Amino acid sequence: MKNRNFLVFFILINALQGFAQNPVIDSLKKVVQHAKEDTAKVNTLNKLSDAFWRISKLDTALIYANNAQALSVKIGYKMGTAAALKTRGMAYYTRGDFPKALECDSIALGMYQNAGSKADIAEIFGNIGIVYSDMEDYYRSLDYYGKALKINEEIGSKAGIAYNLGNIGGSYMFQGNYPQALEYEFKALAMCQQLADNREIAMNLTNIGITYWYQGNYPKALEYDFKALAIQQAIKNKRGIASNYCNIGIVYVSQATEAQSKHNAALSDSLYKKALDFNFMALELKKQIGNENSIARNLDNIGGIYKEEANTVRSRNEAARADSLYNKALDYYSRTINIYSKVGNKAAIGEIIGNVANIYTVQKKYKLAKIIYDSALALVKNSGEKDVIRDQYGGLAELEGVTGNYKEGWDDYKKFILYRDSLINDDNTKKTVQAEMNYAFNRKTDSTKAEQDRKDELADADKRRQNIITRSVTGGLLLVLVFAIFVVRSLRITRRQKQNIETKNKIIQEKNKDILDSITYAKRLQDAILPPMNLIRQYLPDSFVFYKPKDIVAGDFYWMERAGDIALIAAADCTGHGVPGALVSVVCSNALNRTVKEFHITEPGKILDKVRELVLETFEKSEANVQDGMDISLCCINIKTKETQWSGAYNSLWFIRNGELHEVEADKQPIGKIDKPIPFNTHNLKLQKGDTLYLFTDGYADQFGGTKGKKFKYKQLQELLFANAAQSMDEQKNMLETTLDKWKGNLEQVDDILVIGIRV
Repeated sequence: MKNRNFLVFFILINALQGFAQNPVIDSLKKVVQHAKEDTAKVNTLNKLSDAFWRISKLDTALIYANNAQALSVKIGYKMGTAAALKTRGMAYYTRGDFPKALECDSIALGMYQNAGSKADIAEIFGNIGIVYSDMEDYYRSLDYYGKALKINEEIGSKAGIAYNLGNIGGSYMFQGNYPQALEYEFKALAMCQQLADNREIAMNLTNIGITYWYQGNYPKALEYDFKALAIQQAIKNKRGIASNYCNIGIVYVSQATEAQSKHNAALSDSLYKKALDFNFMALELKKQIGNENSIARNLDNIGGIYKEEANTVRSRNEAARADSLYNKALDYYSRTINIYSKVGNKAAIGEIIGNVANIYTVQKKYKLAKIIYDSALALVKNSGEKDVIRDQYGGLAELEGVTGNYKEGWDDYKKFILYRDSLINDDNTKKTVQAEMNYAFNRKTDSTKAEQDRKDELADADKRRQNIITRSVTGGLLLVLVFAIFVVRSLRITRRQKQNIETKNKIIQEKNKDILDSITYAKRLQDAILPPMNLIRQYLPDSFVFYKPKDIVAGDFYWMERAGDIALIAAADCTGHGVPGALVSVVCSNALNRTVKEFHITEPGKILDKVRELVLETFEKSEANVQDGMDISLCCINIKTKETQWSGAYNSLWFIRNGELHEVEADKQPIGKIDKPIPFNTHNLKLQKGDTLYLFTDGYADQFGGTKGKKFKYKQLQELLFANAAQSMDEQKNMLETTLDKWKGNLEQVDDILVIGIRV
């Protein structure tokens, strides 16, 4: 059963909760239908987005936020854009997509800072703090909460101060600093009581209960949970009531486990029953609210309680009852999977079916367990959630062990250890800051003790040394001559070896220098095939090229040529990167030049057909079976009429018009040797003034990074470009570089990166 991050999640959702009722939403929809394209319509779209976010309809919330942002950009309404980004950030946070949430919050923060809107700045600081808290980066979260608190104190916002104090308490709680957490949470509670804000009073009581639960003080946890529940029931807040029911249920599960450890079976069974009762009451309320994700989490919790109770009962050798409880757990896991399948949450499904496989292992249904574990791994491997992947390999290793497949079990166990150690390393990194904070005090304490120890050791050593000297002088003198002869001989041998090593090192260094010089010179040659930026802007003045090779030389290259009134520009990705990729890029660039200059072809599809012919002709001269080639996005723009044609090999074209992003799909074949090649298609585009085109290779989308080491992916790149489409070309290029550096962090760049932007 998952220990969810209740504290911060509840504060964010409920502190901002208000009018998200269907009649209000219906009213806002009617306003939007008849509104002019002005700031009032933007504000209404933002209100709709916020309303749908509050009832956890995140996809709908994002649609309205995107529409609000697009219209704001179109009419130049910066505060509307910032508000849309803020809501998008909250929706992405609620969905668990923390990198996107931070990206939206960061852009919104900059816009609010430029406008000098302190209340909005404080709110964004708080939201960023919440995201970092869920990412378990509590030091950053405290930093942002502190910034928000300072601004709210300056502007005298008591509600904002209470909100920030509660969140600061939450960060201290998750660090295990419970006294400090309770200090801030009680301050927040007192301020909410002054404001007579029952909703916030209930939330702070809930948070205090959670802190006591983490502390292991279950009676105190229940005391505050029930106080919070009474207020939620009085104000008829179904969402809050359901949340408190779940919290109370979790406390009862903890008490049941504690009772079983003390061999009190009757009390343990009673507490499991209470835990289930409260979760069933929460489930009924969530069904009334209609939040699918929340229902799924509740079903998962119920399945987890049955599984936990079954394990407890099995330890008492009550096999039949344990099987009955396992079957109930399987039933609720099945219901959870059905809901997550609808919303496409593959990582959650993988985690749950891993629990299912674990139950089948216990029930000795080994073949079925193996199939399900394999399915779980297939679902979670791309999630980046190392703890979930680790658990699947651990379960598989256990399964292979009990079935006698020791070789497979050993392989799975090694992978389990690999992911476990990776998590430990991640955890150690997070603890580094804490260690540094404690370092000064520990060093002072340790140095005092070490100084005394050193003095004692010196005194003892002096006594021992005198004894050793007295006893050893006579024998030592006899050995000196022998050792002297040995040392002289050894020195001669060592000197010869050292000379040989130095000679070899010098040769290696010279060879390395030669290789590096050759590669550096190759870069000069490759740079010569790249068109200078001033030439590109001579014909396409409103444009940028973001080009970041992985190594000194690259397989990606950009290309441009002029044919009368037509400007041809391309983003190309040749097989490989580094020196091999660079060699292929020279062949492909030369083929493009010949096609336009020598064969006078300017239609994109026909250009790619001819380039493929020339590339194959070049490689067929080799006796080796060369399979290299390139993917490409090629655009032809008439400088005078703006008529545009485009063709692509695997790499698509995106363009943004009037706040909407469109994609023109490429042909699914490369420039290179393939079976059954077909002619490339030419797409005729009717572009309008202000349209922005994007040509790119796969390097940016494939870069690993973020908190979970995942790929950036095309969808996130689309959203990044869309969110910044109104910026100048230079600002967009800087934004791409800044975002990439932040995403990549300390990870290695995995491929060459190329993005070209052109505003018509």
